[in-house]
Amino acid sequence: MNARGCFLLLLAVALFAPAARAAFINGHGYVAVTDWAAMKGFRTAARSAGEITLTNRTARLVLNKDSHTAGINGENVVLSFPVAVDKGTFLVAALDFSKTIEPLVFAPQFAGKKIITIVLDPGHGGKDPGNRVGGRNEKTATLALAGVLRDQLTAAGFHVILTRTKDSFVELSGRPDTANRAHADLFVSLHFNATVSGKTDVSGPETYCITPVGASSSNAQGEGASYGATPANVSEKKSLLLAYQVQRALVRNLDVEDRSVRRARFAVLRDAEMPAILIESGYMTHPVEGKKIFNPVYQKQMAAAIVKGIQAYQRLTSPATVPLATATTKIPTVKHAP
Repeated sequence: MNARGCFLLLLAVALFAPAARAAFINGHGYVAVTDWAAMKGFRTAARSAGEITLTNRTARLVLNKDSHTAGINGENVVLSFPVAVDKGTFLVAALDFSKTIEPLVFAPQFAGKKIITIVLDPGHGGKDPGNRVGGRNEKTATLALAGVLRDQLTAAGFHVILTRTKDSFVELSGRPDTANRAHADLFVSLHFNATVSGKTDVSGPETYCITPVGASSSNAQGEGASYGATPANVSEKKSLLLAYQVQRALVRNLDVEDRSVRRARFAVLRDAEMPAILIESGYMTHPVEGKKIFNPVYQKQMAAAIVKGIQAYQRLTSPATVPLATATTKIPTVKHAP
């Protein structure tokens, strides 16, 4: 074990002392799940050779052997490192406990701050079409969704700024810069996904927030653990909470596949100086979802779900400052795709 490995193992022990058993797996410090549960007031509700479920009065955590995905209160969240099992003992990376699981299962202790300004970033534009499927471009769908979402957020009492309002190209660095210069309270980048294989099987939203320092990203590019800190890491716990609430609202209100809260160091995320997320709102390559994405009625439904997620985030971070107008936001029903 090298010096860095020893340090990480000692850090894991220190973070979860005095009772937690620690292990070192593939260069990362791990902690026994049952020890963490005992210290944090969880009980083991179910257990098998490949899965363990922990519960307390308000939360439910499901972990599977060798999986990067945790179920947190019914929603999927991608961990930075896979769950391990050693001699029957489930182990989770100390970094995942501190940076992902605990911020979501325990009430956040953030100073209350009213959300006033939200910057929406319609992905791609101009010479950059984004994904192109069946003669339709991602840049068109993101701009349409941004317009609908802007109207709904404005009606709810928020001030909304768009990084582009027409089919124009905006440099990646200019998108978070718009939010930084406006001293925005939230930054939301809008995108749609595509896949080369499994087009009939892969659907549903994914919501990204910044990757913690010391972890690799879970997007396709998978920036490594050695990448270092970014400006966005200052707000990473708030960004995680925002991503979780928006993903939860999308999945539950649209009744779609849960493709998880994920981590990435996308250029539009890493320079944001406020809570920031990137939403892949669905798959253009799916034969059903791909058509619905361009349906104006479904766009209103997606936008309303995102508003609900932002509302939920605001209630958790500053309960007394939620705009009253959001309480009755309704989501229309899509009868058919075009």
